Amino acid sequence: MSIIIDQNTKLIVQGITGREGTFHTEQMLAYGTKVVAGVTPGKGGQTVLGVPVFNTVREAMEATDANASVIFVPAKFTKASVLEALDAGLKTILTIAEHVPVHDMMECYRLARLKGARLFGPNSFGIISPGKSKAGFMAHRIFSPGSVGVMSRSATNCYETVFMLSNNGIGQSTCIGVGGDMIPGSTFVDLLPDFIADPETSAVILIGEIGGNEEELAAEYLKTHSVAKPVIALIAGKNAPKGRSMGHAGAIVSADGTGSAASKEKALREAGVYIAENTQHIVDICLKLKEEGRL
Repeated sequence: MSIIIDQNTKLIVQGITGREGTFHTEQMLAYGTKVVAGVTPGKGGQTVLGVPVFNTVREAMEATDANASVIFVPAKFTKASVLEALDAGLKTILTIAEHVPVHDMMECYRLARLKGARLFGPNSFGIISPGKSKAGFMAHRIFSPGSVGVMSRSATNCYETVFMLSNNGIGQSTCIGVGGDMIPGSTFVDLLPDFIADPETSAVILIGEIGGNEEELAAEYLKTHSVAKPVIALIAGKNAPKGRSMGHAGAIVSADGTGSAASKEKALREAGVYIAENTQHIVDICLKLKEEGRL
């Protein structure tokens, strides 16, 4: 079993006729993802790699029974694309672009919650259920099927971790790019219940970073719920100076120290989470859990 997407997901690619949309549609199709439709306003009636293109998301849904969308459009068009997908009734929407304007994302976040839809990103690599389906731009060759769930604010740290896990015979159930922008559509605390409820996920890896309070909220959730599955966390950005954004828009420590790696690690450790010092340490912890029969 996997969460969010699987082999039955019928995916729309918004922006399919663009360079990135076309390239990654080809990759997703090669992986076995059921890309059933593309959407580019004004280009309805065309096909891209055998996938029919529609002018609107609603038309695409009515024609193909699609149930998810991945959005490959520039940041300034992301809001319009998300709102169109929400208006059409889609319940799973992934946004890829980085630096979506904060006010745009605030509106998308609010409307997604009101409509009961799940919004991922922005600045996300997407979601992959290894061996089943992927929606996004991740290098799927490094992923392997297994029982470790991964959710990450950083694409690079996730890739490095997954590459080493796979090389050590530890596969993944689902890997989710939470995204590194300031306002993510879904946070760690939104995803924890899914991983915990998934019978084929035996452990969860949380790859966070400085800035915001997502990790602290996840720690509070773990404290107040009885979670038998081991959770491993890595917080990137320990050496970042206060008040300076580091890479991601959301990776910034406040002048009072809020959002620092130290405060996040303290909260997670108190919640019973294994704290990793680096990506190799994540793998070492997983190997130890495997020896103990917990993976």
